Amino acid sequence: MKKITLLLIAVFVLTGVKAQIETPQPSPLAKLEQKVGLTDVTLEYSRPSMKGRKIFGDLVPHNKLWRTGANKNTIITFSDPVTIGGNEVKAGSYAIFTKPDASSWEVIFYADANNWGTPQKWDDAKVAATVTAEVYPMPMSIETFTMTFDDLSNSSAVLGILWENVYVGIKFNVPTDKKVTNAISRAMNGPSANDYYASAIYYAQEGKDINKAKEWMEKAINMMEKPAFYQLRQLSLIYAKSGDKKKAIEVAKKSLAGSKEAKNDDYIKMNQDSLKEWGAM
Repeated sequence: MKKITLLLIAVFVLTGVKAQIETPQPSPLAKLEQKVGLTDVTLEYSRPSMKGRKIFGDLVPHNKLWRTGANKNTIITFSDPVTIGGNEVKAGSYAIFTKPDASSWEVIFYADANNWGTPQKWDDAKVAATVTAEVYPMPMSIETFTMTFDDLSNSSAVLGILWENVYVGIKFNVPTDKKVTNAISRAMNGPSANDYYASAIYYAQEGKDINKAKEWMEKAINMMEKPAFYQLRQLSLIYAKSGDKKKAIEVAKKSLAGSKEAKNDDYIKMNQDSLKEWGAM
């Protein structure tokens, strides 16, 4: 009987362990993944809330090193080398530490991202970049600590930090132009129609040599058995940008005809709008 009683108690205890209740974390983990140009950027951080507390200058003291969030370090990872505040930062993961103040923050990208909170022993050799970011007052209160990727372009983005009534932004630059230019140079050793086409569009969109873009696009179109209406659309835009309105109109009309045949309303409208703009309709 004693053995049976002990067995029942053991079963009850084990069942109780398996049935533990999961409750929400006070500072839940967040993960953001963002493509900036051709660079993958990942951000992992925990999100505390105000809960009626005064944050900056109180819960988070001014001019003291802060983990920038809660729990484990806030970690940002770059797939390529980037530039932050004029500093070259290698590809890899970095903890983000800050020293908030009323008018500006010191933002530190630290190469050791395996701490819980701030490092017990600070090592200046592990500081990859330090920048000063201006504080912008918010017109509303942000209850939960928030980080964002703002002002995205092909070559840069801004890492945003928002909490209480404060916004701080840290710009970083990515090596998109270098990567694309190198890829173009490699491809030009034996380029396909797609290589010429992609290179021409990039040069046109980024305001680079438009005559080179026109040369590459013409080669791409000539290598195609039957250029699609959307490819002809790009050729017409490059002609217009290079100042050759006559050829732009000629090609746009072909693109319009192809768009109508494909019943693509978006391209029909875009071609019609361009033809009106160029005085052909």
